[in-house]
Amino acid sequence: MLASLTIRNVVLIEQLTIDFQSGLCALTGETGAGKSILLDSLGLALGARSDSGLVRQGEEQASVTAEFIVPEDSDVLTFLKLQELEVSSELILRRSVTKDGRSRAFINDQAVSVSLLKQVGEMLVEIHGQFETQSLLQPRVHRGLLDDYGTPSENLLSVADFWDSWKKSEANLLLLREKMNKARADEHYYRTSLEDLDELSPEVGEEEKLSTLKNKLMRREQILDNLKTAEQGLEEIEILSTAIWKSLDRLGGEGQTATAAMERANVEIQEVHAALQDLSKDIENSEYSLEEIDDRLFSLKAQARKHGCAIDELPKKREEIAQILNGIEQEDQNISELIGLVEKNKKQYVVAAEKISIIRKKSAEKLSKLVMKELIPLKLEKTKFEVSVRILSEDQWNDLGTDEVQFLVATNPGAMAGSLNKVASGGELARLMLALKVVLSEVGVAGTLVFDEVDSGIGGATAAAVGERLARLSEHRQILVVTHSPQVAAKAQNHWIVTKGGNKKITTNIVFLENYKDRQEEIARMLSGAEITSEARAAAARLLDSDRNEKSVA
Repeated sequence: MLASLTIRNVVLIEQLTIDFQSGLCALTGETGAGKSILLDSLGLALGARSDSGLVRQGEEQASVTAEFIVPEDSDVLTFLKLQELEVSSELILRRSVTKDGRSRAFINDQAVSVSLLKQVGEMLVEIHGQFETQSLLQPRVHRGLLDDYGTPSENLLSVADFWDSWKKSEANLLLLREKMNKARADEHYYRTSLEDLDELSPEVGEEEKLSTLKNKLMRREQILDNLKTAEQGLEEIEILSTAIWKSLDRLGGEGQTATAAMERANVEIQEVHAALQDLSKDIENSEYSLEEIDDRLFSLKAQARKHGCAIDELPKKREEIAQILNGIEQEDQNISELIGLVEKNKKQYVVAAEKISIIRKKSAEKLSKLVMKELIPLKLEKTKFEVSVRILSEDQWNDLGTDEVQFLVATNPGAMAGSLNKVASGGELARLMLALKVVLSEVGVAGTLVFDEVDSGIGGATAAAVGERLARLSEHRQILVVTHSPQVAAKAQNHWIVTKGGNKKITTNIVFLENYKDRQEEIARMLSGAEITSEARAAAARLLDSDRNEKSVA
């Protein structure tokens, strides 16, 4: 609820703080006293369009601060936390505007955009006046209000889930078709690519292996010359070793140690000879020639460039291409399966949406009757109100179902019902909004409702009926009503009077009427005008006492 409103330098208001209460709060006062300024100030704090004309003459800046008390689990706090703002159950909205028209917005002293302030303001307060376009006038919110009134949340969640499944399967089908169309357009490319890769048969690690072998082959002649020289040296060693063996034989037993060493050396020489022969054989009997290796590397690099990958990734690329070609061959079956899934999900969505449509139509009929019942004592007995539920074309379906919901009204008998915002009279519209809000008293987010001159153009029993409905509505919401009707003011639990005074500089002020006598005097003024008579005071007492008696009986 709105806990307080602090206004500084707005038109006729120099500085003013109003502490509001729960229940039905009435603001009264003579025409021109400044009641509209209070509403303009509140609208400024709630994100309404700013105007440099609001700045009090001679001042640089105007500002309005609105403090709200909201439940810890309220939607507005959840919304603000998603915006990464630090908030609590005490929510302070502040707006300033300079005389050159610049505006700034704050929530709990954190700078925010005016659009965000307006979103939050709409969640906290609904203003129903003769000329403002309110949320109830917008067809886009009617379906949500009807659902809040009578559609079980599990049904709404069900249709949203089926919608999500349907649309995801449709997207997958579209993606597969696009993929297959592209694959078919490139099928010849894929088939020739697969043939080339199969013919080439690339292997992981082949590039490194071929590069190593190529380096060896490029050094082949040098290696062979060195091997030949080494072989010649071994032959000379073998000739020399023959002479050594002869000399050792002549030594007999004295040369035993030398003979053993010579035998070991001979074994080592034989190993060197074998290693040289193996190396020579490996070089001479290579699987590829140097030219063949160059050709192989060139072909591998050409395929890697073609497919935009490394040579070692060519085997993997070959498998990917094979899978694409296999997908083309399986295309009909895959698309057929997805089409079946799309049809299944759509059918489930339609069935769930039809259930909601039936529920909505029943709720619409009930809501229409209840609102019509409320219109009679509000002197709108000739007005016809109906909640229209109609099926939308398929391209307009969404996660809320297949229905369009719209509140329609006809103010003259026999006239065709039209949109709420086509109602000509502001007073009729305000009372119609009141009737709707009474019926939908537990529906909606805003905890504070403001009615600006909802009693315009009426009096007597009709004004009393308006007051009674505002009082009923205040059992569920904080209600602020700007009124010229004594019957309405008498129903309020809290009553403020707006006054205007001052000589050189006119100032608007607001006074809380704390006791019965003060309220009686103000209601008497509303009944009789500037000169308050004893008869007016008596009539005011009857209104106040009547309201007290009704509450005591209740």
